[in-house]
Amino acid sequence: METVGILVVSYGAREAAIIDALSHSGKYKVELYVADKQRNPFNVKKAKEHIVIPNLNVKLICDFAKKRVNHIDFGIVSPEKPIIEGVRDLIEKETSIPIICPTREYAIEGSKVAQRLLLQDVVPEANPKFRVFDPKIYGKKKDELTKEIRKWIEELGGVDKSVIKPDKPGFGKGVGVGGEHYTTFEQALKFFFGSFGGKTGESVIIEERADGEESSFQAFCDGMHLIPLPETRDHKRAFDGDQGPNTGGMGSYKARGDWLPFMKKEDKEKETEMVTELFKYLRKNGSNEGLRGMPFYVAFIHTKTGPKVLEINSRPGDPEIQNILPIIENDTVDLCYDLINGSLSQIQLQEKATVTIYKAPPTYGDYINTFPERVNRNEIGTPIDLNEAYKLTKKYGDNIRVYPASMELRNDGMNYALGSRTVCVVGIGDDIEHARKISLEGLTRITGGALWNRRDIAAKEHIARSLKHMQRLRGATKS
Repeated sequence: METVGILVVSYGAREAAIIDALSHSGKYKVELYVADKQRNPFNVKKAKEHIVIPNLNVKLICDFAKKRVNHIDFGIVSPEKPIIEGVRDLIEKETSIPIICPTREYAIEGSKVAQRLLLQDVVPEANPKFRVFDPKIYGKKKDELTKEIRKWIEELGGVDKSVIKPDKPGFGKGVGVGGEHYTTFEQALKFFFGSFGGKTGESVIIEERADGEESSFQAFCDGMHLIPLPETRDHKRAFDGDQGPNTGGMGSYKARGDWLPFMKKEDKEKETEMVTELFKYLRKNGSNEGLRGMPFYVAFIHTKTGPKVLEINSRPGDPEIQNILPIIENDTVDLCYDLINGSLSQIQLQEKATVTIYKAPPTYGDYINTFPERVNRNEIGTPIDLNEAYKLTKKYGDNIRVYPASMELRNDGMNYALGSRTVCVVGIGDDIEHARKISLEGLTRITGGALWNRRDIAAKEHIARSLKHMQRLRGATKS
């Protein structure tokens, strides 16, 4: 069996899922060299060598790779920060190691303004109405700028119909939604000026708030070929019923087929058409290795006039990729070589539904203050025990996966929750409800840390609401 050395740059559960998929290779002996944000217990156990780089500094990651250049055959990077900062460019420049992630030039989420302008040039129907406010134009004209903002928000239909986005990535923060983060023009203006200009001279977008249902589109790319994956639905809001603040994603689901219950086949086809047009534009006249990896993780919203793009990222989704990786039938190492060699042809998936649900610490999403009666304060800060969840593999086999995220293995041999989403459980079943029951059962077996989770991820009632919402929107189009 051939030995393959793989560098993995890790942030959380998404990378644990990648490492799990690589470790399931039946053709290769996989040796993992992991540069991690923390001592993720899953990664520590799987890695031949494990290093902690808390800020995922690209130079330190490159130094780690350079010292092991004779042992590493290729690398995988999925956290957005090092991708945006050019980790692939640096490692490939200073070593012979090919890296699976887009180059800095194609880290599309690096500028929301550039992203909207790209869409306007290539697939304008994917854009909601938007306007860019540039400090180079309005930097010293606050009164004039305020009038222009008011005029534009009124044109969109009022404060509740607006979304304010700073140009630079906020890594899950910084976007303001009318009617939620602000309800008056004065509040909207305060939100706007919280990002506008400053030391970096940042532009801000104000765009139309779209009414619809969201889905996540992901695709693998080798620079020449683009292979779309099945649709997933992420749940960004912290609490049941899609209430509370936005988060990194409290869970997600995938149906048995390629699209979601509230979608139609033509919705998926339209999304694929839009992303393919972007790919062709960026690919130019031939292959473009700068796009290698997953350059198009696209958040779509399905409206009465068709799908619109909320945002595009140049890396896999978290938690959405956890819904996909466990059911890929291709040998994952071979799939990586196909991405590197430009020979990507097809991806075989089990015909299964999957549900991923996160548990988080009580401070996450301000759960502790929103639902103080639900928090066992004596359990806060206690070790996290995953053993009983892992034992469910005796019952479900590979149809359950447990992936630690913002969790740290400490010197006492115990695992502790850090500040973000702590651990996710993936359930795999013949339908969404079956997969959901497996995921929820796994979550109940995880103890310690006063962790909590949403209870309605992929619930029948939630899916039914999405379906009715889309039916109303489509009905409004016909009338």
